[in-house]
Amino acid sequence: MTKQMFLSAVAIAVLAAPGGLVLAQSTSGVQTLRGAGVNETVAVEDVFQQDEKRFVRNYRQQPPLIPHSIDQYQIDLKANRCLSCHDWTKAGERNAPTLSMTHYLDREGNQLDHVAGTRWFCNQCHVPQADAPALVENLFQSSGN
Repeated sequence: MTKQMFLSAVAIAVLAAPGGLVLAQSTSGVQTLRGAGVNETVAVEDVFQQDEKRFVRNYRQQPPLIPHSIDQYQIDLKANRCLSCHDWTKAGERNAPTLSMTHYLDREGNQLDHVAGTRWFCNQCHVPQADAPALVENLFQSSGN
């Protein structure tokens, strides 16, 4: 008898499910989380402002933060726009900080005349500094404190 009741309940659920789906799809007033249609452009205000003043480092050997925008910088296998100012051959005339000499060492520690492949993609370690609001609580304290 219990088996027959179970089969009856399954049969009722199978028959009622398509009706529930139709009801859910026909409900009007459903809105997107964005509050706009898929094809509509939504203006978003900037969350942070780029700060040209250099931030202090929070711990020893922290990679320096980038004090300028790099939005349009090309950094790929063939080009690295950062090197147009920061390579040792150009940094003096561009009044830009020179890369650390560690960027010119290969894996075996040999000195190179060009940036090592292991240091080519600058934004692996260096990010633009921004005075952005914290997304989650952060209790980090600088080692300088």
